[in-house]
Amino acid sequence: MGERRIGIRELKSKLSECVREVKTGGTIIVTEHGRAVARIIPDTTPDTGSLRERLEVLVRTGAVLWNGRRLRLAKPVARLRGKRSLSDLVIEDRR
Repeated sequence: MGERRIGIRELKSKLSECVREVKTGGTIIVTEHGRAVARIIPDTTPDTGSLRERLEVLVRTGAVLWNGRRLRLAKPVARLRGKRSLSDLVIEDRR
């Protein structure tokens, strides 16, 4: 099976059909205003295996770039001042 281009609106209405097509080996290119924004491909990762084995498969296929080292903890980008919580600020911002 080859590639097929489909708009987001059409994908919404034909999702089950598209999933069946991908299961049989096809690839779906999702477009938005005629421009490709996503690709739906068959899942080739093994269903079993350790996390390390699954990561190795992703690295080999080029789906992720990873040098094998552990990630460092990132410092928080922002801090809250005062007694209000983050959820309070989000609710206020939505109003």
